[in-house]
Amino acid sequence: MATGEIAGQTADTRELGEGEALMATGRLSIARRVEPERPALPFSPNQLSRLDEALTLSSRSTGLEFGIYLGDLGEDTRKQAEELHANLGSSAAEGVLIAVSPGQKKFEIVTGEEAYRRIPDRSCQLAAMSMVASFKEGELIDGLISALRMLSDAAGNSYQESRAHH
Repeated sequence: MATGEIAGQTADTRELGEGEALMATGRLSIARRVEPERPALPFSPNQLSRLDEALTLSSRSTGLEFGIYLGDLGEDTRKQAEELHANLGSSAAEGVLIAVSPGQKKFEIVTGEEAYRRIPDRSCQLAAMSMVASFKEGELIDGLISALRMLSDAAGNSYQESRAHH
């Protein structure tokens, strides 16, 4: 091999790819798009599956509509959480929303009228304390799942609830 030669195919004998150009000097010029890294999702697929299962189980067993919001809650976290809860529309009365803003290190638990009747403030406070303990350990998913279990346990199941009124 002589000095200055490149082993392998030369640019003029192979197909040029997208963003490649052969210069008059024989030099191959290549332009590539650099994609910015996408922000990491807060949960892995396995964690999302666990969270979805806990949400489904809580809603199914209690007859209430459980939801989780993860994101910035702005200056007035309570007001923002209540607005998000109101977005449940016709399910708002039976709705329980756990709104968490990890960046602000704040969260709110909002219950609709029917949900509030079945989940006392004390139960919400216990669920909140459980979340705080988990969040301090960096366990966001475990804190959310624990809170869902505690709130749905406090609400009781929909079968018991309907039997109590007859």
